Amino acid sequence: MAPSLSALVILFSLFFFLTSTHSAHSHEHPLDPITPSEFFHIQTIISNSYPSSTHNLTFQYVGLEEPNKSTILSWIHCSSSTAKNNPPRKSFIIIRANKETHEIIVDLLQRSIISDKVYTGHGYPPLTSEEQTAANQLVLTYPPFIRSVKKRKLKLSEVVCSSFTVGWFGEEYVKRNIKILCFYLDVNFYVRPIEGVTIVVNLDEMKVTEYTDRIMVPIPKAEGTDYRKSKSKQSKDVMGIHDGRCFDIDGHSVSWANWKFHISFDVRAGLIISLASIYDQEKDKFRHVLYKGFISELFTPYMDPTEEWYYRTIFDAGEFGLGQYASQLEPLKDCPANAVFMDGYYAGQDGNPVEIKNVFCIFEKYAGDIMWRHTETSIPGKVIREVRKEVSLVARMVSTVGNYDYIIDWKFQESGSIKVEVGLTGILGMKATEYTHKGQIKEDIFGTLLSDYTVGVYQDHFVTYYLDLDVDGDNNSFVKSTLKTKRVTETAKTESDAKIKLGADPIELVVVNPNKKTKMGNDVGYRLIPGRQQASSLLSDDDYPQIRAAYTKYHVWVTPYNKSEKWASGLYVDQSRGDDTLAVWSSRNREIQNKDIVLWYTVGFHHVPCQEDFPVMPTLSGGFELRLKEIRSLTT
Repeated sequence: MAPSLSALVILFSLFFFLTSTHSAHSHEHPLDPITPSEFFHIQTIISNSYPSSTHNLTFQYVGLEEPNKSTILSWIHCSSSTAKNNPPRKSFIIIRANKETHEIIVDLLQRSIISDKVYTGHGYPPLTSEEQTAANQLVLTYPPFIRSVKKRKLKLSEVVCSSFTVGWFGEEYVKRNIKILCFYLDVNFYVRPIEGVTIVVNLDEMKVTEYTDRIMVPIPKAEGTDYRKSKSKQSKDVMGIHDGRCFDIDGHSVSWANWKFHISFDVRAGLIISLASIYDQEKDKFRHVLYKGFISELFTPYMDPTEEWYYRTIFDAGEFGLGQYASQLEPLKDCPANAVFMDGYYAGQDGNPVEIKNVFCIFEKYAGDIMWRHTETSIPGKVIREVRKEVSLVARMVSTVGNYDYIIDWKFQESGSIKVEVGLTGILGMKATEYTHKGQIKEDIFGTLLSDYTVGVYQDHFVTYYLDLDVDGDNNSFVKSTLKTKRVTETAKTESDAKIKLGADPIELVVVNPNKKTKMGNDVGYRLIPGRQQASSLLSDDDYPQIRAAYTKYHVWVTPYNKSEKWASGLYVDQSRGDDTLAVWSSRNREIQNKDIVLWYTVGFHHVPCQEDFPVMPTLSGGFELRLKEIRSLTT
């Protein structure tokens, strides 16, 4: 008799478990992401302690439990690769078992659980895609919903549903619920919401606990909303220039021009850049710039206070996972011909690895930009012209969380700058309405009428970056200079000194190493150059979503390095209460002068939809630059 599918999975897991026991010992880099074989180790270890038959076990998060920074830096500085002793290889796991949240650390070398504690604070772990799919399918069998569909003269077979987190609005006790909203099926189904119907599903019980059918408005039409190129009059792609490749990738370590860095994947953060260093020709060595950088949170509040919309205040990283919803990149479309692709893996709800093909692409980019040029005509009989093109090395990921696609780029430049950019595209969040012309509207619709019966709802996006800058070492300071008639310079001593809202005064922001000087006596540092997207939150301070995302009131924060402080919205974000956030940590007002510090920067977008955003949105981009300042010609 042929073995069952479950038996094959167990055998396959056992094969990996037995044949790759040496893999953790011989791991090439301690910051490499969790490998498929390690996911199988973890799944086996935890399943042995929490059998699913008695514990209803689900894996909500599996990531790398990184060694301490000092351990990593010692490992890097070891001169002989043969003499290197790899740091401990551990994983941090969040599971749900019998309706409880457990935080577990597994030693991958010893293949054992070294800590296991139950989390009893506010908030729940990230959602898995599997439980969301189960909840969405459950709704389609719920009799009241079937009656609502029939009442609207729709076909149930052409209905598709999607899940949304419920937020927190002051409730004393909250269950692990999500809200389900449904759409009428089309290629671009987001333009056809079944407005007025809201379903609450309890994820622990996997059953519908609340149901409302409040209003009936027409389903928007589908004509003209199919965004596929095969349906467009423009059927040919515009091809770009095919350049060669001038960079090296060794595992997850990348070398290009005068840069080297490490790239990794996490189910929550997605793309992580670590250990970025730039080569100093005069000193013939690499100089440390960025220990770690990634998107810590992406907060998207919709600005419609009506019953069906008020709770849509979404934390894309902490609730859903930028890595979990990363998209497979398409060659020659998402990335140019010279791109090199890398795959990513995360743990599914059952703990087994899920592969995302082509999750990253890395490529050289030259778009005709000029890094530096000069033409000299003052020398008699001579014209001297020198032009240097600006070429970047780009590391890219795209995360599609629901209707939005986020294009995440880290761009390294020969000049020593790092440009970080996020592009917003995809499909608008839309609601159905009874209106077909602006002249009919006599109320606030909290959006723009885009088409017959279709409103694009106002929304904001706040992309908060974690930037652990270690400029020539980890003792750094944050200097802010307000540019007035007389320049005023201040070195921030505590966290409260470093909180900044941009836009009021011209200001220069620099992370410096006060212990290193140039030949001219200047501090070595990197400037933060904000981009054009500097929106601040419009929510009032006592609004519950703003309490949960209080850190969006400022564009810039600086905190002392703390290994546990890396998620701006806290470790447990679903239905969180704002008691474990960047704003709370910083309220301690710790010293940051000449310390190991972390810079947090938020790129903010106010999105007021217009007709050109319908049926699909052209990419809107924002970002910032980390530009070197006084880093050459060290005397010490």
